[in-house]
Amino acid sequence: MTQVAVMSAGSWGTAYASLLAKAGCTVTIWARRQEVVDQINSGQNRDYLPDLRLPATIRATVDPEAACQGAEIVALAVPSQTLRANLTEWGEAIPAEADVVSLMKGVELGTTMRMSEVIEQVAGIARKRIVVVSGPNLAKEIALLQPAASTVACIDPAAADRVAAACASEVFRPYTTHDVVGTEICGATKNVVGLAVGMAEGLGFGDNTKATIITRGLAETTRLGLALGAEPQTFLGLAGVGDLIATCMSPLSRNHSFGVQLGRGLTMEQATAEMKQTTEGVKSCESILSLAQHHDVDMPIVEQVVAVVRDGQPAREVGPKLMSRDLKSERH
Repeated sequence: MTQVAVMSAGSWGTAYASLLAKAGCTVTIWARRQEVVDQINSGQNRDYLPDLRLPATIRATVDPEAACQGAEIVALAVPSQTLRANLTEWGEAIPAEADVVSLMKGVELGTTMRMSEVIEQVAGIARKRIVVVSGPNLAKEIALLQPAASTVACIDPAAADRVAAACASEVFRPYTTHDVVGTEICGATKNVVGLAVGMAEGLGFGDNTKATIITRGLAETTRLGLALGAEPQTFLGLAGVGDLIATCMSPLSRNHSFGVQLGRGLTMEQATAEMKQTTEGVKSCESILSLAQHHDVDMPIVEQVVAVVRDGQPAREVGPKLMSRDLKSERH
C-alpha cells in the first residue's frame, strides 16, 4: 500500500484522502484542531463533509511530523494564501524522497508565485517531485463517489504516473501532463471567473450572460497561461474548460456562491460571513491581476472582479464596463 499524508482536513483535503483510500492507499490527515482529528478518527469529518463515511485506512493527527512520517506522497490542501506560513512551520517534516502534491488553486499575494513555486522556494522541494492535481473536482460530489476525472501535472512523467496510480479508481480517472504552468493558471483563474459568473446570476442574468463570461474568461486564462509558457491544449482539457464549467455553474462551488451573494447586493463582509470557508478567487484575484499586468496581458473580467472585491465597486457596474469596451476581433 502507498502511504500518503494529506496536509489539511478541509473539504477537498478530506475528499482527496477518501479517493486515495478507495484506491488502496493508507492515508494520514493532518489537522490543526484536535476536535477535527477526533471526528476523522471516528470515521467522519462533520465540520466539512458530514455525509462522507471515511474508510478505516484513514487516520488523523495534529502532529505534522507524525502525519508525514514514512509518507511516499504528501498532498498539500491548505488555503493557498497560507501555504508559505504552513511550509515554514512544518515543511521540514516532508520526507526527502516523497512526491509532493499541490491540491491548491491560487497565486500568492505579493509575490505572484504559483503554488508549485512556493513549495519549491520555501520547502526546498525539487521541481521534479512537485505534482499538481487540478480538475472539475467539487469536494461534495467526490465524497459521494460520483465519477470524476482530473489532470495530474509534473515535469517528471514518472512522478505524475505515481500520483495518478495512487488515486485512480472506478470513480476517479487521472490524466497526466507535463504542463505544470498551464494546469496551475487554469486552477487559479477559473475561481475568479466563477466569481464573475456568480455575480451575473445574483443580478438575475441568464445563461447567455453566463456562457459569455465563461467563454471570455477562458480566453483571458489562456492569454495569461501562454504568456507564462503554458501549452494551448491544457486550456481545453480537464484543468481548463472542465474545471471552469464546474466552478462557474455549480451551486456547490464556493466561488460561484460567493459571487451570487455579491450580485444580490451583499457586502464583502456579509458574503464572507455567509460562506464560512475560504473562497480562493477572493483571495487570489488581485495577485492574478498583478501577474497579468506584469506580463502585459489584458484580463478585463479579472480586473472587474478585483474592482468589486478590493475596491468596493458594486457588482451591477461590472456588466456595463465590460460591454462598453472597444470592439475587436474574437481572435484577439
